[in-house]
Amino acid sequence: MNRSPNGSPNRSLSTSLTRPRLPALAASVVLVLGPVLALPVVGAASASAAPMSAPASITTSAQLPRPTGPHPVGRSTLHLVDRDRPDPWVPSAGPRQLMVSMYYPARPGTGGPTAPYMTTEEARHLIELRAPDVTVPPEVISGVRTWAHTDARPARGRFPLVVLSPGFTFPRATLTGLAEDLASRGYAVALVDHPYENAGTTLPDGQTLPCAICDEFSTIGGDAVAGSRARDVSFVLDRLTGRHPAWRHARVIDARRIGMAGHSIGGNSAAATMAGDARVRAGVNMDGTFFSKVPEGGLDGRPFLMFGAEARQGDESWHRTWADLDGWKRWMTVAGTDHGSFTDVPLLADLVGIPDTAQVPYERSLALTRAYVAAFFDQHLKGQPQPLLDGQSPDNPEVSVRLP
Repeated sequence: MNRSPNGSPNRSLSTSLTRPRLPALAASVVLVLGPVLALPVVGAASASAAPMSAPASITTSAQLPRPTGPHPVGRSTLHLVDRDRPDPWVPSAGPRQLMVSMYYPARPGTGGPTAPYMTTEEARHLIELRAPDVTVPPEVISGVRTWAHTDARPARGRFPLVVLSPGFTFPRATLTGLAEDLASRGYAVALVDHPYENAGTTLPDGQTLPCAICDEFSTIGGDAVAGSRARDVSFVLDRLTGRHPAWRHARVIDARRIGMAGHSIGGNSAAATMAGDARVRAGVNMDGTFFSKVPEGGLDGRPFLMFGAEARQGDESWHRTWADLDGWKRWMTVAGTDHGSFTDVPLLADLVGIPDTAQVPYERSLALTRAYVAAFFDQHLKGQPQPLLDGQSPDNPEVSVRLP
């Protein structure tokens, strides 16, 4: 059986991480829009089958679920260039460039229109890479409506910072639902794109950088990708919390309270970042294999949450990491979910007509992800005890909790 870059068998649309683009989608047609690859989609008989098109009811008016916190949300976009580091995947491109979406608690009634979900070119690249047989226009995805307002005035006060890193091949936009919610609950959020590792990243000049290593994951190795992302994130922290910050609202960040969460390889990158950067005080891995190992001595007692699907119970890297973590730790399993359930991917798949095979609907899986990730950071960055993290909740029967 083929295995995807997260180490899980490719079983269904939402049970394994992305793998390299399939050249021709032969007899067992695989359609992918999640960080997930699948066995044949029901009804897909051969490579000669007609391309899929969107259901007639699909429009570009889809909207992410409303954030649950008390604050309105603002968003700024940063283009950061690390002139001391060549791009690790395309050295001829020059210095490493990063695009970062900053979400933050905002003052009511300020800012421009709601922020775009992603650019049309990013959506086009995503469809071409992950679902090449789909014929819907990219605007169906780029037109997803968000809740954050562009360049809104930040709320008064200083807030913990949470860095978010997406899954391999997927743009940062696929964690927007989580980013907006954390900001509404009183966090500054840096949602980072890692160019050449995802379908497409649009720069301020309008150029969209394609994926350069999507077909080479097994050759490069997940530990190399996670290590590169750790360097990306440390550079982002330098530019957000240094003496001359790149973000004009950086004064709202409390640099003493920094956490990181990621999906898939982004979750492994949270641990890799913590291993090399003491500024990150708490981390979350959402359903990602630990290609890059946690040091045998742990993470200097810093807390870490492992939050994933049931398939993770068979992942040796999770068992190894669980044993190595030396601080506060929880292993939470969400029944009925698959690899894409911790992101916006099920919504995007539905918009282009690809059925989600997870038992838990997108709205519910996002609600659970939001609740537990926020509870973790509330406890460890805000100092607010969260009983939700200490055992089974009658309100959330899908979630089982493993304690040390």
